[in-house]
Amino acid sequence: MKNNVRLLLTCFGFLMIGFAQAQTGEITGQVKDESGAVLPGASILIEGTKNGTMTDFDGKFRLSGLDSGDYQVIISYVGFTRKKIAVSVPQSQPLSVSLAEDATQLDDVIVTGVFDARSRMDASVAITTIGAKQLARVAPTSSADLLKNIPGVFVNQARGEIWNSVYSRGLSANSIDNLNGYRYVSLQEDGLPVTNVELYPDLFLRADAMTSRVEAVRGGTASILGANAPGGIFNYVSKTGGNEFAGEVRAKYGLEGNGQNPYYRADFNVGGPLSNGWTYNIGGFYRKSDGARDRGYPINKGGQIRANIVKKYNTGSFRVNLKYLNDKNDRMAFIPSTNWEDPQIANGFSKYDSYALYDFSLEVPFNDEGSRTINSTDLLHNIDRSIGFNWVQDLGNGFSLKNDFKYSRKDDERNATAVVTPISTTSIPFYAIPGLFAGPAPHRTGTYRFADPTTGQEFGTVTLTPNVGPNAVPGPPVLFTPGANNNFPGSNIQPNSLMFMPLFYTDIDRNEIANQLILTKKTEKSSFNLGSFYSRSKLDITNYSKGMGLSGGLIQDRPVPAQITLDANDGNTYEVTSPEGFMNVGWTGSDDGETTQGVFALFFGHNWKITPKLTFDYGLRYENISSEGFNSIAIGNPRQNDPSFGGRDGNPLTLWDNGGGTAGPPINYDYDLNSFSYTAGLNYKFSEQRAIYARFARGNKAPSTSFYLDLNNDDLVNTLNQSESLLEEITQFEIGYKVNTDKLKLVATPFYSNLKNVPNIQTFSTESRTNYSPTYQFNEYTTLGFELEGTYNITDKWLVRANAVVQNAKADKYTAWAEGEDGAGDDTIVDYSGNEADNSANLIFNINPIYNGEKFYGSLNYSYMGDRQANVLNAFTLPAFGNVDLAFGYDFSKKFGLQLNINNVLDKYGILGWQGPGGFPQALNRDGFGPDFIANNPNATFSTQGSMPRAYFLTATYRF
Repeated sequence: MKNNVRLLLTCFGFLMIGFAQAQTGEITGQVKDESGAVLPGASILIEGTKNGTMTDFDGKFRLSGLDSGDYQVIISYVGFTRKKIAVSVPQSQPLSVSLAEDATQLDDVIVTGVFDARSRMDASVAITTIGAKQLARVAPTSSADLLKNIPGVFVNQARGEIWNSVYSRGLSANSIDNLNGYRYVSLQEDGLPVTNVELYPDLFLRADAMTSRVEAVRGGTASILGANAPGGIFNYVSKTGGNEFAGEVRAKYGLEGNGQNPYYRADFNVGGPLSNGWTYNIGGFYRKSDGARDRGYPINKGGQIRANIVKKYNTGSFRVNLKYLNDKNDRMAFIPSTNWEDPQIANGFSKYDSYALYDFSLEVPFNDEGSRTINSTDLLHNIDRSIGFNWVQDLGNGFSLKNDFKYSRKDDERNATAVVTPISTTSIPFYAIPGLFAGPAPHRTGTYRFADPTTGQEFGTVTLTPNVGPNAVPGPPVLFTPGANNNFPGSNIQPNSLMFMPLFYTDIDRNEIANQLILTKKTEKSSFNLGSFYSRSKLDITNYSKGMGLSGGLIQDRPVPAQITLDANDGNTYEVTSPEGFMNVGWTGSDDGETTQGVFALFFGHNWKITPKLTFDYGLRYENISSEGFNSIAIGNPRQNDPSFGGRDGNPLTLWDNGGGTAGPPINYDYDLNSFSYTAGLNYKFSEQRAIYARFARGNKAPSTSFYLDLNNDDLVNTLNQSESLLEEITQFEIGYKVNTDKLKLVATPFYSNLKNVPNIQTFSTESRTNYSPTYQFNEYTTLGFELEGTYNITDKWLVRANAVVQNAKADKYTAWAEGEDGAGDDTIVDYSGNEADNSANLIFNINPIYNGEKFYGSLNYSYMGDRQANVLNAFTLPAFGNVDLAFGYDFSKKFGLQLNINNVLDKYGILGWQGPGGFPQALNRDGFGPDFIANNPNATFSTQGSMPRAYFLTATYRF
């Protein structure tokens, strides 16, 4: 009996040992990309189970507690093709997995716009990723231009490298003006805003070889996870080093402006291990180009260098980020155009012409601070010096901490012209804007003479005759008589006219800090995220958005300023322009200011996996936005038109130096705004191949920085202080259906968006030709739309990408001021509620067939922009257009390849923006040109901005 018991116990023991051994099987391995760089954070999942993990900082993973047998392991990583591998347990050796880049997958793990990292199939938010391979195969004109292939996103890249406009899902209020180019979205680098203030963020963002991918969120959780950016988040994610030394160098040569203007650029990126768990990565670029429209000197020159070092340890990581950007760029000027019915570039002008300032240097007075030397070739000079860190720490028991920090000092100095448009020399504005108009006074009336500075040849005269006394006729106080033999260049466009070319100079120094802290608790079915965001920016502003001189350029390609003299009725001959060709150098003084803007936010997100198929998440955000500062509007020199005043050179016969001014009293403002935003979403997975989600979001948008910098009188500040709210309210709802098969990746998303309390800021002229803003009007817009994004793999080498948005945007409430005569006395409010919203195309789509061979690859991208209303008055329509880009490449080996890009193959001038006739500031008030004006001025010359001319780029890439 005892022997039987012993035998039974022995057998049971062996059974338990075998069971324990069966339960301790595991699958291990490492994941890398094709170049051998490790991929930390890759998703590892056993097919048909919830058993999964993520790779560590060395790209390694371990799945434990497995029975012996055969398994299918799915490996995925954002921007890379998913791979399924058959594995037997016990393993004979660890897996070595290599993933190929591909941004078409819906099971990529994403980190932007979600409360915790998850696959796109599990996320209840519309997000698109652009991977490193896709980034390398395009030749964008700017960092923003990369976003044009994202569904629902409008990109106006007509200005060039900088000053672009980006909006999504009909959140387009005021987007026709590049000043508000990123009004509702956030441009980010590695999870933090490029700049904390909404003031030309693309001045400080450049994608280069160190850019790993771009993650783009439209609407949805941006209200919770983006600082004051309810419309979307565009996060440019940087590469980090791996455990093996690797890198690449790119050399690009191009011909822009239909093959006429040279382009040179070099990119590099290298990374690898240091010691004691540290890795490094360094990358950057240098570029010099004459631009799409040659002006005789480079339009883009400069570059950046970035670096990070990462310390990896068992329970977390610490990463330090460094960046230095030093770049000079300029915006492409608007081009004179005609024909309101079908806008076209005017006869005598070309899409290859430049209407920028010529190469000169000029000393300009700045109030009581002395003078500054303005050099046109300094362009818009942007410098960014930043340092930051990303810290991730596992605290144990499901808790983890993530902290992102950045400190930066940014300089933004602008030497450029703007609002370039023909202006008649037989009209009061030509003389009044530069302060020459003094009514019938004999020292300002007489014969004005206009000469070509390069030849000295006089090409026209205009005589100003006093219209006073008993023989006066109804009309202005002076009459204009053009010379009988006038031969102004460009007379076929507009007779007796010159190009209105003000010299704008602005200098903004930014001192910024930003920090985001998130505490996460994960359980088996939930994750809880509690976070805070803090930012503070101090801006020191010299001469915000104001001219410091005015030239009358000859109407021609690369205009030079006319030399102007006055044979006055007082018997004297006056020099109206400086030797460099500018009137009223110093204008009425420098409008300066300081502002400190801060954001403090607390947010909470909960993600709950209710069942294996159903996930629910919601989020809340409280945000406090403060803006405190002052604007000082200069007081112009009261003796400017005093005939005895000699100006800065002491000579009463030189008029160009009689301007300038002194600092005006401060116009103080102090706003403290509080907002509460919330969102909720559901995601239901029918299977691994199909899912549906729905999301509702209610967010807020505080006024942009320019809103405060435009406060130019105390009455306006007081009026706004009495407003019920300066916060815009944004409501969004979307439903998305997702398909993820081996052949087809598809997301279809109907959406609704509503904007309330949108300010309409207008700029008019006083009787003394200074500027003022009437009381802001607040308006409302609604957009209904449908987004489609898909990829279809025809074969293992052929695929087609496509995306589209169909939308209908209305101005539910829209009022604006109609400007009367100079001064506010006769301004009136007009109502255009119910009209179509401006700059919102009913249809935008892209289709992109791609061939990927073993060595050769090629792609064609056709993009279509539908017609758009030019303004909310619906005065005329900006026409639809299509654009074709081509890319071809050949990889001679894994290390070396060549690529050819041809942008805008058909050389189409697609109109993306416009300005009205009349010069500054009238041309900027697009609400001043309604249907009646169009009907009464059918032959008026206005200005348009359009897509870049055809360009060719050849890139050589060496990987090591």
